[in-house]
Amino acid sequence: MRTISKQNISNVEQYKQKLLHWSQQFREVVWLDTNAFNTQYSTFDAVLAVDAITSIQTDYENAFKALKDYQTQTNDWIFGYLTYDLKNDVEHLTSRNFDGLQFPELFFFQPKKLFLFKDDVVEVRYLNFVSDELDADLKTIDAIDVLNTVEEPQTENIKIKLRIHKDDYFNKVNTMLKHIHRGDIYEANFCQEFYAEDTLIQPLNIYNKLNAISKPPFATFLKLDDKYLLSASPERYLKKEGTTIVSQPIKGTAKRSKDKDEDDKLKTELAKDEKERSENIMIVDLVRNDLSQTATKGSVEVKELCKVYSFEQVHQMISTVTSQIESTTHPVDVIATTFPMGSMTGAPKISAMKIIEALEETKRGLYSGAVGYFTPEGDFDFNVVIRSILYNQSNQYVSYSVGGAITAKSDPLKEYEECLIKARAMREVLES
Repeated sequence: MRTISKQNISNVEQYKQKLLHWSQQFREVVWLDTNAFNTQYSTFDAVLAVDAITSIQTDYENAFKALKDYQTQTNDWIFGYLTYDLKNDVEHLTSRNFDGLQFPELFFFQPKKLFLFKDDVVEVRYLNFVSDELDADLKTIDAIDVLNTVEEPQTENIKIKLRIHKDDYFNKVNTMLKHIHRGDIYEANFCQEFYAEDTLIQPLNIYNKLNAISKPPFATFLKLDDKYLLSASPERYLKKEGTTIVSQPIKGTAKRSKDKDEDDKLKTELAKDEKERSENIMIVDLVRNDLSQTATKGSVEVKELCKVYSFEQVHQMISTVTSQIESTTHPVDVIATTFPMGSMTGAPKISAMKIIEALEETKRGLYSGAVGYFTPEGDFDFNVVIRSILYNQSNQYVSYSVGGAITAKSDPLKEYEECLIKARAMREVLES
């Protein structure tokens, strides 16, 4: 059982910063923030969960069964992540590429302390056995002066390296195009890693900079001991509310312009771009197929097709696909039958994942995985981990990856340039 307290907040953004600074004392932290982005599917404006009373951490073998058992037994709020490499649990696949980050492949925890934001109210839920700490914690949070908080030192002159250099990238995309022309696949999401070694960063400071640049609807700060995710994700993977499932894949990207007329032109051109639309529609078909595995008959529906949304850094083409499930369907089964998300794999999904593994140089890990939560009622909401910086503090290793959908109409140079556009925000905050 949880003790519940509600507070009206006069300055929500300032209170969020106080909370984030306060949260850094804990080993386990998940912060999710919509940045007040207008989306009809968001239940909360922001959520903070800290301090595990129970947790589950495992590699890919039988990972979804373990999560299903944990979620059922806990019957409470749980927060955590699914790495891309859980593909090896749902299909006969492997992950043998280089891994400089060493994140566990699945991690979830039951928090002692939980903060739920909606409009100008924060609802605080503490497990009963720590409820006596609630008043003192709220006073401590209120007293934090975020403007004068001392930050840890950061490595100067961070040197970003490329795991795949430009010429090699072109060769790999051309190899993928040969697979497409042979009919092995129609589309695949090909990713490359940028990284820095022997690097110290202040994770919360970097997250705040990244979030300020991008203001995305699925921003995430995650801490698991010495491992951090600093994410400016614009994409929802999957949400369950009651018996309704919502998936919102992104495929199609265009840069922004400070000139309004040019920016409007770029947005219009993206909406009409045949290649970008075909990418999006292929993934919508894949998502429809995935959702049909748990959907009630005839309930899979495309609510929005190829709608262009504008973010701080880029315009994005987003579709919304929904389905209905039986009330007896286990929430983890819905995730297991759709994972990994189609927008980060390709079509057909299994063939695309095999080719991705052969051509990429880095184990994806948490990148192109998902972070989110389950409620006690069995609802859930998960993002797609893109536009994100990952950090292993003990190894002093910083990494961010970007990718794009390769189709028959792809131009390797344009794909490379699109990757650089997507990588710009991460590079800026690390090098500034």
